[in-house]
Amino acid sequence: MRPWTGVITDEEEQRYASAGFGGEGGFGADPALLIIDVQYRTIGTAPKPYWEAIEEYPTSCGDVGWDAVDRIVPLLATFRNKGFPVLHPHVAPKNAETDGGRLAQKIPSIMGIDAKGYEFVSEVAPVAGDVLLPKKHPSAFFGTPLTSHLIDFGVDTLVVTGCTTSGCVRSSVTDAFALNFKVIVPEDCVYDRAPTSHAVNLWDMNGKYADVLPSSHVIEVLEGLESAS
Repeated sequence: MRPWTGVITDEEEQRYASAGFGGEGGFGADPALLIIDVQYRTIGTAPKPYWEAIEEYPTSCGDVGWDAVDRIVPLLATFRNKGFPVLHPHVAPKNAETDGGRLAQKIPSIMGIDAKGYEFVSEVAPVAGDVLLPKKHPSAFFGTPLTSHLIDFGVDTLVVTGCTTSGCVRSSVTDAFALNFKVIVPEDCVYDRAPTSHAVNLWDMNGKYADVLPSSHVIEVLEGLESAS
């Protein structure tokens, strides 16, 4: 069973296969972990079903976000144990006078998040040595020094986690692919408020831009790599 099983039709699968999509990009020797927007504003301060979670933060994805956090925890521990870089692209608190732009015009609810909502979820919060990357747009690359950090670290592979699958994750994946990084998306470490969009975007990214794999497999590969010097 894949995350898109029952959502993508057999014919659609065949169309991608006949075009040659869905090959393996593989892992390099020097990975980095992106944890995108894993803040309380995207999951709530406690696990709750979606319709309850949005009573606290309308931008919350609910308990699917907490499920993903549970899977990010051991993946993050592996990165830390191996000494591989960890980076946290995130949305910083909004200044209502200057940070509106097209996104606020399109989605006004993002302008009303309180300070707690912008805090990193404690289970996967940054520690000393992690890189913090405030961003104002979906891609972790747009308007940030992410590429510079990755070059400095000598990274060849990005493992992308966080949210949303159809938004900031996908935007970051396609930019990473365009910059010639190998890209891995642990399928149980990303989340979205819309299950169909989540499934379709995982399927499409797997076909074109990334290897979408269970986090257990990603951890197994990482453990077989030589630790960072």
